[in-house]
Amino acid sequence: MAVDSPPSHAAGELTVARRAGLWPATGSTRVLMKGNEAIAEAAIQAGCDAYFGYPITPQAEILEWMARRMPELGRVFVQAESELAAINMGLGAAATGARVLVSSSSPGTSLMAEGMSYMAGSEVPLVFVDVMRGGPGLGSIGPAQGDYFQMVKGHGHGDYRTPVLAPSSIAEAIQLVADAFELAERYRTPVVILADGALGQAMEPVLPEYRMPDRPIKSWAANGAAGREPRVVRSLHLKPEDLEIHNDHLQAKYREIEAAEVRWAGEMLEDAEIVVVAYGTAARVARTAIRRAREAGLKAGMFRPISLWPFPSAALAEIAARSRGVLVVELSAGQMVEDVRLAVEGRAPVAFHGRTGGMVPAPDEVLGALRRLWAVTTPKPSPDPRPGAGVPRRTARSVPAPSTHAPLPAPETDDEPALQEVWR
Repeated sequence: MAVDSPPSHAAGELTVARRAGLWPATGSTRVLMKGNEAIAEAAIQAGCDAYFGYPITPQAEILEWMARRMPELGRVFVQAESELAAINMGLGAAATGARVLVSSSSPGTSLMAEGMSYMAGSEVPLVFVDVMRGGPGLGSIGPAQGDYFQMVKGHGHGDYRTPVLAPSSIAEAIQLVADAFELAERYRTPVVILADGALGQAMEPVLPEYRMPDRPIKSWAANGAAGREPRVVRSLHLKPEDLEIHNDHLQAKYREIEAAEVRWAGEMLEDAEIVVVAYGTAARVARTAIRRAREAGLKAGMFRPISLWPFPSAALAEIAARSRGVLVVELSAGQMVEDVRLAVEGRAPVAFHGRTGGMVPAPDEVLGALRRLWAVTTPKPSPDPRPGAGVPRRTARSVPAPSTHAPLPAPETDDEPALQEVWR
């Protein structure tokens, strides 16, 4: 299905897209866009055929944007009666070979877990956006990263994984939406875009770079059997021997994804003695903190996972081996920190600094945690010059860090609240 031709704008014009209803051609002009709306438009420009969802803050603007734009293009938009209905409608549409987007936020995401497991088991490609809010329970509508375990470790029941991509800017979110559709169809799997409420609600001037991935031939799709044998899309395998064979096939696919689809970005890591690991909004706060640390004489850098699964373990292990310490910053009580510890494997001390409930740490809080970690660690000795000495180098894809986006505004204070810190 062809994407419509967007209207033209004068060069350099700054447009508030959400009010004017305008969307620029790729690279034509800067546009002030809200994160949720940018994600929705990126999906449209990537060739999304159908959207299914249910209103929930802080992702409601995705549904609202789709409600207007999809009918304009003659595509499918359904506001379902519940999250359960939305995810299963998405499963049915994607099983026909359609390019499908479903979105929700933390409590609604929980209700969709069964459908995600069914899609993983039946190998149905779909892109799912989770804009995280504070929890547990109904929690709050403030930004959080407490869905990390849920999304990165499989979301639903059974032995399965889904690729999870975590943008830290609106421009990056636009790019990752197209990547997500491409990965979903390449590997026949659901793919998750994991954002937090701050990114979904923030507005930034961006130069959109939309992309429509090529559509592969879907020889598995249940799209009508005229002139051919019927096809069955299913996750049910009643014989244990058959189900084990299917699980072995899925695990082999996941190993292929782990080998080929790792994404991460590094900032100021060349001479860094202490490394902050963060993603999403937490990474934007950390960016300011490491700059201030440098000004104070602390050689700090940042390692930002973009693919939360597959996690960039090999690259982080190599960097940790030459670091005096690693600080993990999250908008949670500590979830990604467990994957960081598994990757580091004792090569350096790992500390944690987090806020919960919709609270976002200020850069000076992170700087204070960096100082405390610096005070209790010692520099690593110079690397052994002998060939083959040290930590084995393993390959990982590094994505250059965007240089255009600025940290989200946060209150700056010298007061450091009593925050939970976990040391290994």
